[in-house]
Amino acid sequence: MTEITAPAMPVRRPDLSQARLKRRYAAERRFRIYGIVAVLVAVGMLGALLVTIVGKGYSAFYRTDIRLAVTLDPAVIDPAGTKDPDAIMQADYTKLLRDGLRQLFPDVTSREDKRDLNSLISSGADTQIRKMVQADPSLIGQTVTVSVPIGPDFDMLAKGFISRDLPESARRVSDKQIGWYDQLRQQDRVEHGFNWSFFTAGDSREPELAGVAGSVVGTLLTMLVTLSLAFPLAVATAVYLEEFAPKNRWTDLIEVNINNLAAVPSIVFGLLGLAVYIGFFGLPRSAPLVGGMVLSLMTLPIIIIATRAALKAVPPSIREGAYGIGASPLQVVTHHVVPLAMPGILTGTIIGMAHALGETAPLLMIGMVAFIVGVPHGVTDAATVLPVQIYLWADSPERGFVEKTSAAIMVLLVFLVLMNGVAVYLRRRFERRW
Repeated sequence: MTEITAPAMPVRRPDLSQARLKRRYAAERRFRIYGIVAVLVAVGMLGALLVTIVGKGYSAFYRTDIRLAVTLDPAVIDPAGTKDPDAIMQADYTKLLRDGLRQLFPDVTSREDKRDLNSLISSGADTQIRKMVQADPSLIGQTVTVSVPIGPDFDMLAKGFISRDLPESARRVSDKQIGWYDQLRQQDRVEHGFNWSFFTAGDSREPELAGVAGSVVGTLLTMLVTLSLAFPLAVATAVYLEEFAPKNRWTDLIEVNINNLAAVPSIVFGLLGLAVYIGFFGLPRSAPLVGGMVLSLMTLPIIIIATRAALKAVPPSIREGAYGIGASPLQVVTHHVVPLAMPGILTGTIIGMAHALGETAPLLMIGMVAFIVGVPHGVTDAATVLPVQIYLWADSPERGFVEKTSAAIMVLLVFLVLMNGVAVYLRRRFERRW
């Protein structure tokens, strides 16, 4: 019997010719160059962004004041002489400030010139005098020297954002007002100092008086609510799905939906919170409580996915060893698996919180875009958050809010860097190598 053998297939040998090797090395060099160029472009764009933000916002960290001698006239503050707190609070302190300023310019007599001269003082400067007199009523009748914020246009002039070289018709300050400002500078009455009020004051219609204290506190309260709700729910869900849930189609369906929820646009969660929390349950609008509940919905899938990945990373030998000494399934999970996975869980949680910190769209849907002047004291008080504050200031037409917007972005970036720094520290501090 004759055996029929298949014809032998030709063996393809690698082309090791010099030309082939030269082309491969050239391709590797090009790929490396493309990677380096991509990294340089990314770093350059990031550097340009940071330089632009810092260049526009650093001036918000100092402000310009005018030092004036103000006579606290009893006839204006307390005509009855009773030192009633209500009468002291309602006194016309703006008139006292303007009288102190006009004493420096006795030649200003016309009504129009007086109005232009008064614009050198911020419209919110009277609050400072009011607080001073309320704290010490014995000052009534005395002449005190105070430094009060300058008007917004002159603040921009002092910081160089209004050019003196422009024609008078193209400037917001006239030549006469610039002359008054220069006289104050020559008398050493114009002061520049660190703008503490930017960190201690709430929002304001006047850019020279606006601060981020209200939005920072609102952000912290919102993040506190988000963490309190999202962390235990997400960890419990991930532990059940990874360690106890039966492997069937319902479990697969839940896992697929959780993965899909992580990619849902954030504004959808805002619409959900608006309909359920505010529309159905009647919770207060523009409150950190509702904001935190909405952000917790958005953060839950991220923490669940990170927690499941951390649980999977624990070696099976840990579980087998615990079962070997007689531990129950619950003891295996709570005493061994979860503690060993905690660094990964905390890292994923902080990254999820940092993601929630920069969200604006869902908070706009629940009314946190409202103009809030005060600093919130609880989770049900009206408040705003830093991203929304930045959105509001960026939409304001006054030139002074441009620097406030960039400064608030820097504050938000510091928050994000600190949170990511904590995540890196926790990962390195508790990292375990198997």
